[in-house]
Amino acid sequence: MKPPTSFLSPALGLALAAVTLGMTAAPAAAGEISTPEAAVAVSSTESIARYEGSGEDKKATRAFYEAVLKSVAEKRAANPGAAAVTVVYNASRAPSFRQQIASSTSIWNSSVSNVRLQEGASADFSYYEGNDARGSYASTNGHGRGYIFLDYRQNQQYDSTRVTTHETGHVLGLPDNYRGPCSELMSGGGPGTSCRNAYPNANERARVNQLWVNGFAKALEKAGATLPKAG
Repeated sequence: MKPPTSFLSPALGLALAAVTLGMTAAPAAAGEISTPEAAVAVSSTESIARYEGSGEDKKATRAFYEAVLKSVAEKRAANPGAAAVTVVYNASRAPSFRQQIASSTSIWNSSVSNVRLQEGASADFSYYEGNDARGSYASTNGHGRGYIFLDYRQNQQYDSTRVTTHETGHVLGLPDNYRGPCSELMSGGGPGTSCRNAYPNANERARVNQLWVNGFAKALEKAGATLPKAG
C-alpha cells in the first residue's frame, strides 16, 4: 500500500539517516514543516529510503540499533553489574503524542524481556512531532543518538499507536517489511489504513529478544571499543 504521504523507512549511513512509516494527527499550517533540531544538519544528499522499502532498510535499521547501543554503552560502562538493558527516551518534544508514546512503550515492555524502554533524563533517543513531507520516521546521526519524528498528517490517516510502536521497533533493531500482513507490526502502512494492530507478532518479539539477549554485555564491549582509554 502506498500512503498519501511518504511513508519512509530507516536510512542511515555515515551521515544522518531516516526511517519512515506513514500516519497522521492534527496538522499544523498547510505546507509547514516542523523539523527537530537534530535534523537541521541533514544535507541535501541525505539518503532516505522510500516507504515501499529498499535494500538499504535492514542496513539502516541495524545502524540505528548500533547507535542506540552505543549510547547505552557510554552511560552504562561505569555500572557493569547491571543485569538488564534499559533504553531511555525523551517524549517532551512530542506532547500531542504522549498517550501514543506511553502505549507504544508499554506494548514493547510487555512484549519483550531483554530490553526495557523508560522515560527519563540523559535519553538514548527522543520523540518529536510536526509536519514533514517524509512522514513519520526514525533517524540517527550514527554517533549514539537518535530520534523518532511523528508526522501529524500520517497519524490522522493511520492508527497512531501503530505508527508510534512501529517506529519504536526500529530503535530496537527491527527493519521494515511492507509486504507483511496487518498482524506484523513492521509491515507499517502496507496493509492499509484500516489496519489497527499495534502489537509485534511472535517472530518480531523473538527477534528483539534475540538482539538484546546479551545487550548489556554488547554495550560494555562496544564501550570498551569506543570510549577513551583511561590514562
